[in-house]
Amino acid sequence: MANVLNCVSYFAFLVCMSGIVSAQLHYSIPEEMELGAFVGNIAQDLRLNAWELPARSPILVSDERKQFLEVNVGDGHLFVSERIDREQLCKQRLTCSLSLQIALHNPKEIYTIAVAILDINDNSPSFHESEYYFNISEQITPGARFPFESASDPDVGTNTINTYQISPNDHFGIKVQTRRGGSKTAELLLQKTLDREQQATFQLTLTAIDGGNPRRSGTARVIITVEDGNDNAPQFEYETYSATLSENVPKGTLATKITAADLDEGSNAALTYSFTNHVPQSIRELFKLDPQTGQITVEGTLNFEESHFYELDVKAIDNGSPRLTGHAKVIITITDVNDNAPEIQVISSSSTVPENAQPGTVVASISVTDLDSEKNGHVYCQIPKEFPFKLEQYSINNYHLITSDVLDREITTVYNISISAWDGGSPSLSSQESVLISVSDINDNSPRFTQTKYNVYLMENNTPGSSIFAVSAIDSDIGPNGDVIYSILDEGSESRFVTMNSKNGDIYALISFDYEELKHFQFKAQARDSGTPSLSGTVTVNVIILDQNDNAPVIVSPLIWNGSASVDIVPQSVHSGYLVTKVIATDADSGQNARLSYLQLEPIDNSLFTLDVLSGEIRATRSLEDQDLITKIFVLCVKDNGQPSLSSTATVSFTFLPNSTVLSSEISIEPNEKKQRLNLNLYLVVALGLTSFLFLITIICLLVVKFKQDRNIEERYSTSVCCSDRNNSDMIFHQRQVANEDADYIGSGQTEGYRYTVCLSPESSKSDFLFLKPCHPTLPFNEASVRENSARK
Repeated sequence: MANVLNCVSYFAFLVCMSGIVSAQLHYSIPEEMELGAFVGNIAQDLRLNAWELPARSPILVSDERKQFLEVNVGDGHLFVSERIDREQLCKQRLTCSLSLQIALHNPKEIYTIAVAILDINDNSPSFHESEYYFNISEQITPGARFPFESASDPDVGTNTINTYQISPNDHFGIKVQTRRGGSKTAELLLQKTLDREQQATFQLTLTAIDGGNPRRSGTARVIITVEDGNDNAPQFEYETYSATLSENVPKGTLATKITAADLDEGSNAALTYSFTNHVPQSIRELFKLDPQTGQITVEGTLNFEESHFYELDVKAIDNGSPRLTGHAKVIITITDVNDNAPEIQVISSSSTVPENAQPGTVVASISVTDLDSEKNGHVYCQIPKEFPFKLEQYSINNYHLITSDVLDREITTVYNISISAWDGGSPSLSSQESVLISVSDINDNSPRFTQTKYNVYLMENNTPGSSIFAVSAIDSDIGPNGDVIYSILDEGSESRFVTMNSKNGDIYALISFDYEELKHFQFKAQARDSGTPSLSGTVTVNVIILDQNDNAPVIVSPLIWNGSASVDIVPQSVHSGYLVTKVIATDADSGQNARLSYLQLEPIDNSLFTLDVLSGEIRATRSLEDQDLITKIFVLCVKDNGQPSLSSTATVSFTFLPNSTVLSSEISIEPNEKKQRLNLNLYLVVALGLTSFLFLITIICLLVVKFKQDRNIEERYSTSVCCSDRNNSDMIFHQRQVANEDADYIGSGQTEGYRYTVCLSPESSKSDFLFLKPCHPTLPFNEASVRENSARK
C-alpha cells in the first residue's frame, strides 16, 4: 500500500516537473548483497553537497514492484533495502538491471538511475529427475551413446553449466557436446563391452558442474541395468543429414528422409523414428517427422529472416527388448526469397528549407532497409528529376536528401517529394515514401507599385483631411517580408501638402488647394516591407489641381465705387454706333469659368444705348435729342460660363455735358473740380496699365514653372490690348486738352472709339493655359472638354 501511495505522489510530482531534462547515473552491484550494503553516493555523483540533499526532498521510485534500493537523505548514500535475486528479477536474460528515478526539488530535477545486477554463482546445477534409468543390452558394442536430459542452472554466463562428469567406472564415460547456442549436453558413452553375468547393474553418479568461482555442482543417480538379447542398436545411414529449403515452400513439402538399419531380425529390427528431447517445441511446430517412414516434412511457415538454419536431433528406436536407439542430426538450411519490400525511413528532416539555401544543403536523412539477403536485399533509391532536390548516398542504404538547384518560394512553396526504393530481386519489390518539404520565405522581393507613375486630378477647394487618392504596392513575399508600409519621401517642400496612411496607402490633403495659386505639384511615395534587411520601392505621384468656378467676375473699367460708375457724354459727339464706353471685367478662374458675357438688366427697353454681350461695348443707337439730355441709369451684369455661373453687377450713370462754350466757362469758374476729375481719370489709366503689366508678368512666371514641371502640359497665353483714340476733345470724361496726355488715350487725327482685345473674351476658352485639360482620357470632364473643343472647331 505504501508503494502505491509513493507511486501516486511520484506521478503527481512528475506532472509538475514535466519538461525538465533528466540525466542518468549508472551503478553496478552483485546480486544477493546484504541489506544496507552501499551502492553509490548520489549526492557526490550529482555534484551536490551532502547538506543540500535534505533540503531538496529527494524521492526515489523504482520501476519494480519492490523497492530494492533506498537513499539515505542525510549523506546521499544509495543502499540495498531488499534482497536482490537476479534469477527472480531477470530470469535467464544475459543483462539485468534495476531502473530507478530520483526527483529533487528546488530546483526541480529528475535523474534516472540504472543499477546493473551482476550474476554471482549462487545457484547449483540441478537435474529434473533425481534418478535416471537405462536398460542396456549386453550385446551393445562399445561406442554406443545414451543422451541424458540436460541439467539446468539459473545462473548465466560463466556461472552456468560448463561440463558433466560421471563417477569413475570401467565401462561408461561421458561425452559432452556444445550446441550452437552455447549450452552443454551430456551423453552416456559405452566404453567397454558389458557382460551381464559379471555385473548386471551399475549405479553411477552424474555430476553437472558450472563455471563459477567457486564452482558449484548438482548430481543425479544413473541406474544402468544390463539386459540380455537385443545387442544391435539401429545405425543411421549418415551421422548428419543436410537439406536446403526455400523460405516460401508450402506446408507438406518434403525436407529430407532419414534411414536407419538394425542388424537384428524380427521385432528387434522394427524401427520407430522420432525427435530427441533436444528439439524444442518451436521447431517441432515447423517440421514433422513420420515415425514409420522417416520423412521430415514442412509443417509450419518458414522465415529466412527469423532463422537461416534449423538443427534437428533424431533417433531410431527398435522394437527389441530392451529397445535400442540410434541417433543422427538433420541440418536444414533455409534459403532466402524476395518476400520483403524495401522499407524507407526518414531518420531526420528539417521539414522547412529557406529559399536562399545553397545547392548541396542537407534537407533530410533517409535510411532504406531490406530484410532479404544478397541481391534480394540490395536496394536502389531515387526521387523524381523534376524536383530541385537529389539523393546523395553517404553509406550503404543511407542517403542525404540535398538541394540541387536554386529555390524560389514565390514559385513553389511546398514540395511533396516521392522517394522510390526497389530491390534487386526477381521479381523486384518496391516501396514509396513521401517527404513534405516547405520552403520558408526570405526577403528577396521589393514592394512594387501597381503603376509606374500616378496622376491624381484634384478639384480645388477640396476639404482638408479628406482622401484624394490611394496608391497600392504588391510584395510577393509573405509574413513580415510582405507587410508593406507606405510613406512619403520628404524630398521637397511640396510633400508638406499631403500625408499618407502607412497601412493602406491612402493619400490625404492637408490643405485646401487653390487653382489660382497652385496648379500642379508632385511628390514621391515609398513602399517599404518589414523584412530584414528591409526592401523598398518608390513611385512619383503627380497631383494636378483642377479649376473650379469659385471667383466671380470683377469689373475693372469703368471705375466702380460702391457698385456704381459715372460716365460723362458730350452730346454733340453722339451718333448711331457711337462707343460710349467699354466695360472691362476680369475673372481669376480659367477656361469656361473665365468666359465672360455682358447683360443689360435695367432699363429693359432702353432705346438709347445697347450693350454688346461678348465685348461689353456700350454704344449709342442714335443721335441725341434735347429730351434725352438727362442723366441715364444703366444697370449691367457680367457673368462667367462656369457651373454654377457667377456674376457681378454694376450701375453706370451717363451724364450729358453741356456744349463746348459752357464747358469753357465751367472750367474757368471751377478749375479745382475739373482738375480733380482729370486726376481721377489719370489714376484710372495708370491702374489699368499696372494691372495689365502685373498680370502679364504672372502669366510668364507660371508658364516657366509649368514648363519645368511637366513638359507634356503646354500653356499659352497672350494678351494684347490695342487702343486707338479719337482726336477729339470730347473723348475723355471732361474732354480737357492736356499737353502731356498719354498716346494710348488721345490719337493724332482720327475720330474713333476705344478698341480693346482682352484675354477674357469668348475666344479665351481656346487657351490651353486658361483651361487645364486633364491627361486621363476617361475622366468625364476631359470628355466634355474634348466634345466642346470639337464642337467649337
